Amino acid sequence: MAAAPALPISQVQPLDMVDSSIANPAVAAAEGISADEIALYDRQIRLWGVQAQEKIRNANVLLITMKGLANEIAKNLVLAGIHSLTVVDHAVVTEKDLGAQFFISEADIGANRAEAAAPQIRKLNPRVTVVVDKEDIRYKKPDYFAMFDIIVATELDPDSLNLINIATRINHKPFYAAGVHGFYGYIFSDLIQHDYVIEREKGNRNTVLQAETRTRSVIDVKAKKENGKNIELVTKRELYSTWFLASDAATLPPDYLRNRRRLKAVTPILSCLRALWEFIQVNGGRIPSTSEDLKQFTVLVTTKHKLLGLPDETLRSDVLRKFLQNLGSEIAPVTAVLGGQLAQDVINVLGHRQQPIQNMVVFDGDNMEAPMYALHPQGPLGEELLPISENAMMVNGGNPPMAESMPVFEVGGVQV
Repeated sequence: MAAAPALPISQVQPLDMVDSSIANPAVAAAEGISADEIALYDRQIRLWGVQAQEKIRNANVLLITMKGLANEIAKNLVLAGIHSLTVVDHAVVTEKDLGAQFFISEADIGANRAEAAAPQIRKLNPRVTVVVDKEDIRYKKPDYFAMFDIIVATELDPDSLNLINIATRINHKPFYAAGVHGFYGYIFSDLIQHDYVIEREKGNRNTVLQAETRTRSVIDVKAKKENGKNIELVTKRELYSTWFLASDAATLPPDYLRNRRRLKAVTPILSCLRALWEFIQVNGGRIPSTSEDLKQFTVLVTTKHKLLGLPDETLRSDVLRKFLQNLGSEIAPVTAVLGGQLAQDVINVLGHRQQPIQNMVVFDGDNMEAPMYALHPQGPLGEELLPISENAMMVNGGNPPMAESMPVFEVGGVQV
């Protein structure tokens, strides 16, 4: 489907509710998982299966910016048993970091954030290799991203996210971006073209190979017998667009635009986030702080709201005030929910199980909801966008711009 309805926090599935299939230890051993690993990961092998665990076990994940949200993502991925986690962060620990992060302490103030967090991450699961990279991610060339299976970028400015996404597309790697501002946040995914399998009991009607939405198609159906039941394995394919397109140019799906009731239900935080991303881009990485900034932000958010086709009455002054008051802050329960949801999606994608995020989740702490919207412009999707990404990088001779030419994201006077 083009978009998912708002999901109450109470219904967000934890990592251990992905699947209910039972794993056979003999099969697990045949897959190359040792007896010790079978004992260690027994519960999750039973939940999402042996083959999925094997793929997770071999995965190398890149995690960018070690703040509160990344703490939660790192915790969940390491406990799930990935092969390696590379943490990139050039910034140092400040007193402000102590509020929502649990891998660091006051003694770490002044130390590199990634380096300070690494020992505690390793303690969670000694089987996982944890690598620290203290170089600014904005200096990395596109081929750096080729060594990873999935790239997760958190708390970065829009221009940095765009450049990283171009590099991940050139290397055919799945990409996630995420960020939080107090009670609000988002998750974006660009999996380029992703196939996954849904296992379900066969219904009365045959499943047809066809397009279900603009982004999703059924490409294969297999059948099997299990415990006297007819089970079908349905392979679906999702197509994605880039951060550059989804974060600003893309509109809501047609089924929203044709239905005023659905438009009224769209969270205004989507408009606020889009306005914030543009504000950051045109103001050298700053977030709104002065009275002039607030006027500029108000104009931007009003424009974004109209471009999305949303009713004027849903963009209330109290919504703007609360959103602006939350900018630059981290709240542990919010980072826990969003970080858990992102990590769960990474695990699903690695195991090719369940439908992944498509493609923007907006967390609205006021209403305790995390609606998902499929934001895509008209034109090509999936791998058809790859030539566009390659051309964008070729403009700069195959390299991303140097860090000096890119905006620094400043929050509360701290450069990140």
